[in-house]
Amino acid sequence: MTEPADPAAALAAFVSASPSPYHAVAEGVRLLTAAGFTEHVETDPWPDGPGGRYLVRDGTLLAWYVPEGGAAGRPLRVYAAHTDSPTLKIKPKPDTGAAGWRQVAVEVYGGALWNSWLDRDLGVAGRLVRYDGTSVLVDVHRPLLRVPQLAIHLDRQVNQGLTLDPQHHLLPVWGLGTPAEGDLLEFLAGEAGVDPADVAAHDLVVHDVTPPARLGEDEELLAAPRLDNLASVHAGIGALLDASAAGDTVPVFVGFDHEEVGSASATGAQGPLLENVLTALAGGFDARSRVFAVSRCLSVDVTHAAHPNYLERHDPDHRALPNQGPALKVNAIQRYATDAPGAAAWRRACRKVDVPTQVFVSRNTVPCGSTVGPLLSTRLGIRTVDVGIPVLSMHSARELCGVEDLGLMRAAAAAFLTDPD
Repeated sequence: MTEPADPAAALAAFVSASPSPYHAVAEGVRLLTAAGFTEHVETDPWPDGPGGRYLVRDGTLLAWYVPEGGAAGRPLRVYAAHTDSPTLKIKPKPDTGAAGWRQVAVEVYGGALWNSWLDRDLGVAGRLVRYDGTSVLVDVHRPLLRVPQLAIHLDRQVNQGLTLDPQHHLLPVWGLGTPAEGDLLEFLAGEAGVDPADVAAHDLVVHDVTPPARLGEDEELLAAPRLDNLASVHAGIGALLDASAAGDTVPVFVGFDHEEVGSASATGAQGPLLENVLTALAGGFDARSRVFAVSRCLSVDVTHAAHPNYLERHDPDHRALPNQGPALKVNAIQRYATDAPGAAAWRRACRKVDVPTQVFVSRNTVPCGSTVGPLLSTRLGIRTVDVGIPVLSMHSARELCGVEDLGLMRAAAAAFLTDPD
C-alpha cells in the first residue's frame, strides 16, 4: 500500500467500510492482502520463511512481517490499537416497542456520550452467526433507526440539564406497528442473504450513517464516526506496510477488540493472543525474555484536543491541537505507559522523518482515561509508549480530527517500527 495522496479520503473510506470491529478487520485484511500478506490460521503449524502474515480472530487483527533471515532474535516493534468504538449494541432479543411504535432493544457499549446518539440516522452492522458456527457480515448502511429526543415543549428544563435513562430513553424506533419476535433479525438476514432459520446468534451495533466530511474554510478538519480508534488502526496498517522488509526489526500490528469495555476477553489486550504470536516470533518461550527486553510497543489511541469552550478542563502547559503532529501521552500513575526512555524512542522516530510531536498530560483535577498500553507493558514486560492524534468530541457518535495528523502519525509510526536502536 503506497502512501495515499489524500490521507483524509483514505481514512474516510476505511471508516465508512468499518461500521463494526468485524468490518474493520475485514477491511484491514483487504488492504494487507492487496500488499501480498497471507493468512496464518491459528490451528495451522507456525509459518516459516519471510514475508507478511496476518491472523484474524473475530474483531481482532494481528499482522507482522518477517524479514529475510527470519524473525528469531530480532527486536520486535509492535503497533497496538483497537478496532471497537463506543456505541449502542443490540440485545439478543431485539424486538420491542410501545404505543404503536416498533423499537430495538439496545445496551450501551463503552463510555459513549449518550446524547450524541439522539436524532441521528442510524444503520445496523455486525455479524450473524449460523448454527454451524460460521459468520456472515451484515451492514445496513442507510437510515434505518433513530433515537428520538423529547420535544422541548414536554421538558422545559432540558437545557438546564439533560438526564437520560439508558433502559428507556435510548431505544431506537424503526417503524410503526406491533413488535413481533424475530422481526429485526429476519430483516437483517434478508439483507445479508441468509436464511433467517439458520441464524443462531448475533453481534450487532448501531452506527451513524452520515458520511465523513471535511470542514473548515481550508478543509483542514475531518468529521467522522469512530475516529476513536479507527484513525489509529488505519495509520497502523499503513505503517506496517511502509515498514515491511526493513530487515533489522520485526514490525507487528495488532488491532484489538473490546478496549472500550476493559480489554478483558479472549480477543482483548488482556488476552493471550498477542503474547502467543510474539513468543513464536521471538523463537519460543526460552528465547522470548531476551527478545522482549530489546523490543518496544507503540500504543496508539486518540487523545484529547484542547477544547476551546472548556479550556479549564485541560492542563495549560500540556495541551494538544490538531494538525500539529501526534501527541506523546504521559501520566504519572501509569494510566499511560510512557516513560522517559520510551519517550526518547518516540522522539527519535519523529525526528528521523521530520514529524512534529506534542505532549499531552491531563489536568491534575481531571483524571484521564487509559489505553491498551499499560495492559500490554504489564503482561509482556515490553517497554511501551502511548501516543495518539488529538480529537474533539471523543466518544461521541461523531468526532473531529486534523487531516494533517493522519499522514504524520503513519510516518512517525513507520519510523518507530523500523528503529533498531
